[in-house]
Amino acid sequence: MAEGNPASPGAEEFRSPVGRMIALTPVAIAAGVLCALGLAGLSAVADFVQKLVWHDLSSAVGASTDDWWWIMVVLTMAGLITGLVIRWMPGHAGDDPATIELLSEPLPLKVLPGLIIATIVTLAGGVSLGPENPIMAINAAVIVVLGARLIPKVPHKDWAGLASAATIGALFGTPVAAALMLSELNSGDTRIPLWNRLYLPLVAAATGSFVILHFTDLTMSMGLPEETVGGLGDLLRAVGVGVAAAAVGIVGAMVFDPLHRLLHRSMRNPVLLLTAAGAALGALGVLGGSITLFKGLEQMKELPAQLSTTTAVGFFVFAGVKLCAMLLASAAGFRGGRIFPAVFIGAALGFGTHVLIPSIPLVIAVTAAVVGISVAATRNGWVSLFLALAMVPQFDLMIPLLFATLAAWLLVANAPELKAAPLETIESAGSSERT
Repeated sequence: MAEGNPASPGAEEFRSPVGRMIALTPVAIAAGVLCALGLAGLSAVADFVQKLVWHDLSSAVGASTDDWWWIMVVLTMAGLITGLVIRWMPGHAGDDPATIELLSEPLPLKVLPGLIIATIVTLAGGVSLGPENPIMAINAAVIVVLGARLIPKVPHKDWAGLASAATIGALFGTPVAAALMLSELNSGDTRIPLWNRLYLPLVAAATGSFVILHFTDLTMSMGLPEETVGGLGDLLRAVGVGVAAAAVGIVGAMVFDPLHRLLHRSMRNPVLLLTAAGAALGALGVLGGSITLFKGLEQMKELPAQLSTTTAVGFFVFAGVKLCAMLLASAAGFRGGRIFPAVFIGAALGFGTHVLIPSIPLVIAVTAAVVGISVAATRNGWVSLFLALAMVPQFDLMIPLLFATLAAWLLVANAPELKAAPLETIESAGSSERT
């Protein structure tokens, strides 16, 4: 063996394509700007419609936003309108979000008008789903088409990757979420160093975060007072709460696919199905109160004010109603994502746990419960950890929450995912059984 020649014959030293990365940096920045503006625009329209329906229109008819009959009317109408959009608009408002991952194939442009309308109705109408799945699909479709026309040499999957990273950065107000999700996916040629693969997506994610923070007042912090934590007792408490919350998430995942199958087999017409589901969501909203409506991000910040007046059972009711509403809304076909509602569920479980067992610090109870249910809902440990720390930005929570994440992961690793089988798969399986 020759000395001083560690490389095998014919092997070439990898060199980072710095020139190409510099040349494409403006492209990634532009993608970040467009995706952030897409999210900001969609959210602004949804907020306007929400105010119009829940404040202006309710006042005009002499109703309060907490009146049971108004909640029933609005949620039922949200179901009816969504059903009509899915039934009659071109592309049927995109794929059923219950059956696809957060990162999925870009949609044709003709699908986007229906998907945008259905998403606005979901967000403004009080349905317990967030904007993440639809806005990821909308932004990816737009960026892929624009990118293919302007720079056709760049593959479609790279454009989709930029759009996904930028949108994740905008959704959570930080590129850290995109970095964690993308590094966990480990996409691309593994012979290329990770940071080479992440460079352009992170430029897009950082730009998306920067733009959204300058156009909105986005923050996930609940404003909880800082507590001294970090001892062995706190670590064990975090693990216990995280595992318990993950178990709740597993129960929800076990119910989800059978519920999706039952709903779509019993009512194949989306107008009838979603109208009925909207009415059921209205009944859940009446049961849980207005705090259990909508995507849950702003409602989550109302929980601290409930501490002095709400029992542990009351907080658990909030969590249970929100879980049922999220499962029903997604299984029925409302266009929306499940991350933000899951975070609300975890926060409510954490508040209930603290009230039930005051020896568990509130920041431990809330963040560990969010970690546990998020791991069960997303199967993404890093993002779950990030979500909890974004809600309670206290650095000494990192170690107990990491142990809680690992313990929750062991519990959910072989459990059902919060995802339903596509209807085509259900029908083909039924045909095979009859044959």
